[in-house]
Amino acid sequence: MKKILIANRGEIALRIIRTCQRLGIETVAVYSEADSQLPYVREATTSYCIGEPPVQKSYLNADLILDIAVKEKVDGIHPGYGFLSENSMFAKQVEEKGIKFIGPSSNIISRMGDKVVARQTMKEAGVPVVPGSDGGLGSLDEVCEIAKLIGYPVMLKASAGGGGIGMQRCDDEESLKKAYQSTKGRAKAYFGNDDVFIEKFIPNARHIEIQIFGDSHGNIVHMFERDCSIQRRNQKVIEESPSPFLSDSKRLDMCQAAILAAKTVDYVNAGTIEFVVDEKENFYFLEMNTRLQVEHPVTEMITGLDLVEWQIRVAKGETLPLSQESIQQQGHSIEFRIYAEDPNTYMPSPGIIERFSYEEQKGVRIDLGYVGGSTVTPFYDPMIAKVIVHGDDRQEAINLATNYFQHLFLEGIKHNGPLFQEIISNDSFVAGKYTTAFLVKHKA
Repeated sequence: MKKILIANRGEIALRIIRTCQRLGIETVAVYSEADSQLPYVREATTSYCIGEPPVQKSYLNADLILDIAVKEKVDGIHPGYGFLSENSMFAKQVEEKGIKFIGPSSNIISRMGDKVVARQTMKEAGVPVVPGSDGGLGSLDEVCEIAKLIGYPVMLKASAGGGGIGMQRCDDEESLKKAYQSTKGRAKAYFGNDDVFIEKFIPNARHIEIQIFGDSHGNIVHMFERDCSIQRRNQKVIEESPSPFLSDSKRLDMCQAAILAAKTVDYVNAGTIEFVVDEKENFYFLEMNTRLQVEHPVTEMITGLDLVEWQIRVAKGETLPLSQESIQQQGHSIEFRIYAEDPNTYMPSPGIIERFSYEEQKGVRIDLGYVGGSTVTPFYDPMIAKVIVHGDDRQEAINLATNYFQHLFLEGIKHNGPLFQEIISNDSFVAGKYTTAFLVKHKA
């Protein structure tokens, strides 16, 4: 590949550009009017403004993005994460243009992007799934009936969604009825599909995912796990690897289950198998993410691999660069998502970043979306950057993070840096004894 269009924005666009620069690949960036001054726009070989800030008029404008790709004669399109990354119709349009979609095929995205279909597929393959509805639920009465059968509490989710968007815990029928319309509304707004389903809520759970990678020659490997249990409003804020919770035997079981899941659908390119794990280490399939994850740098830090490079190579038709035996888990890595938000309420805090010190140090990697002078607008996810630390062991990684956040200068907006300082000094976190309820429990 000589030229790649990046159908995304912010830190993930810049991160993809950096790998392309190293590989000698030209890049085409797209940006909305609100993002014209962001670093990735300047770093790309060529950049195009694609419209007004609202996503429907810019980053979800598939036809315009494809027109630019054809005009620029690009060899591939990398969708990043979010936006069009798991849109099977967009992937199919890219394929029909004779351009490589840097991700799985449109068929795989369609099959696994629907959470209900994914559940059924994994269930048939013998991968354990959370008890819940086996199909999309068309009416409130049907939702309530299934909830009674599996028992409260339950999680109401968008069938076509991810990232915690629209997801709500319901402890009784009254709360379920209140959540039903809002979940369908958010699902329609974000994913263009208002189908919902429910699952049994697993108390005191860990959210652990396995990074998998496949090529078009039938090879599939895993790259170990990421523990994503520190969450606010069902959205991840801290991820780490190895998980401080898993035993070696259970880690192996989960990685093998992830390989089975990927082989069941003949998976190609980067993907993630997400599991919920209960107090006794029983694990259940949640979903497959048919794209690169926000937290992929954690895996890169513990393996020394560049997952974007692997994505490009696989999209070109190459075999996986390494066998399973050659992929090793070394040291410990933790990722922190820095958001422009009030650390107490989690409400977005748009505005101008007056100052942002982001110097990388030994063992500390910064994936930037914004710099000093940038404006965080209210139109998109307010993640400013990701800080990823890597040490020989977990305590060294925590020490590196502690030092970084003690010296973080981020002025002009509210941000969650102070929250990270509280988390990494918390005894339960230091001991590795936390669940998805950590912030709810300790913020009180």
